Amino acid sequence: MSININILPQGTLAIYEQIVMQLKNAIVTGELKPGEALPSIRSLAADLQVSVITTKRAYEELEKEGLIRSVAGKGFYVCEYNTDYLKEKQLMMLESRLQEIIFEARTAGLGCSDVVEMVKTLYEEK
Repeated sequence: MSININILPQGTLAIYEQIVMQLKNAIVTGELKPGEALPSIRSLAADLQVSVITTKRAYEELEKEGLIRSVAGKGFYVCEYNTDYLKEKQLMMLESRLQEIIFEARTAGLGCSDVVEMVKTLYEEK
């Protein structure tokens, strides 16, 4: 697998959600191709230094969404997918999270320009 997954322990998303989101992004951008094998649950857990339960939950979530499939005795593989549909789902999730952030920013007394400046600063760090 050629994707690099970065876990932010202090992040707002649960660790398994961070794994799911980054694997989804890799599928949408073409980093992970249909039919490509994913690391085993144990291998990914060891690489990320997280529990096997966490990686298992991430894979189960991706499998439930039809993005990966389990092949008995062989592992997990990326499925054929509709990139437009997946991209739309990601945009909807991002919009929802942004609405929560905007609500919190307003509650904290921040204006739109303050939030935009914060986003620009954080975005440029990567």
